[in-house]
Amino acid sequence: MTRPITLFTGQWADLPFEEVARLAGEWGYDGLEIACSGDHFDVWRAAEDPAYVKAKREVLERNNLSVYAISNHLTGQAVCDDPIDARHQGILPAKIWGDGDAEGVRQRAADELKVTAKAAAALGVSTVVGFTGSSIWKYVAMFPPASQQMIDAGYEDFANRWNPVMDVFEENGIRFALEVHPSEIAYDYYTTQRTLEAIGRRESFGLNWDPSHMVWQQIDPVTFIEDFADRIYHVDCKDTKVRWGNGRRGVLGSHLAWADPRRGWDFVSTGHGDVDWEDCFRMLTTIGYDGPISIEWEDAGMDRLVGAPEALEFVRSQLFDAPEAAFDSAFSNR
Repeated sequence: MTRPITLFTGQWADLPFEEVARLAGEWGYDGLEIACSGDHFDVWRAAEDPAYVKAKREVLERNNLSVYAISNHLTGQAVCDDPIDARHQGILPAKIWGDGDAEGVRQRAADELKVTAKAAAALGVSTVVGFTGSSIWKYVAMFPPASQQMIDAGYEDFANRWNPVMDVFEENGIRFALEVHPSEIAYDYYTTQRTLEAIGRRESFGLNWDPSHMVWQQIDPVTFIEDFADRIYHVDCKDTKVRWGNGRRGVLGSHLAWADPRRGWDFVSTGHGDVDWEDCFRMLTTIGYDGPISIEWEDAGMDRLVGAPEALEFVRSQLFDAPEAAFDSAFSNR
């Protein structure tokens, strides 16, 4: 089972797309998960201008790279979020932020996600990775506690906003892979179940598996793969280092910056944290996942020009094929 290893360009959007492609090609990556930010991929142009898509593909071809997915995390975040505030202005394109009116931002974000499906089809990929946002994340671990009615309304809001988006995805033959992540409508095991139920378990709506956001919440990423096997549409590799033990560090992070040693957890280079990658990749093999393994390199304590090629080498060392049927049969008959 050959699984291509790709580099997610979201953490490289400060560099021109051609430069990121050159680096990834030189390091030996098989392809890119292209972020819809920086100059990497403009979904509006891609949906309308074949010459723009052709130029992007030429950059990939010159660097011996393929593309298996695009991601539009930042705009997707605004589709359901409440409140919409200065944090969103800092990450959204000016045309989505507009005058900053919250409902207007949400509607324009949903419109861009619809265009993203068309852009993906034009580029020739079948999967868009991203966030959904959430109107009820603000109620997590809060006091006074939220009522069940408030939580139910949050999932209803999600379904009402995302079902029209998914209609366009299905019209274009594209799947959406939600990255299960704090601040999203699905951020752990049971909220993922509730999210899939809320949207009617549409086949076009699945998951981007990233264990880094599970480990520090004490969610088992291997069990997650097994239980949601039919919904793992994309894989992002990012590691987490948990720093319990001194009685001061907390799981919520204390509003401290990434890589601050006082935090209870942080992102680290793939292979240097607490994710059991061997067990994770074994389970991905078991469920028959043969899609891209996308390295989302995000370690504030290591230079990315060192970390990204190191992560590629590590992930490549972990990938292996399942035993052939004849091998399995020989052992089952003993």
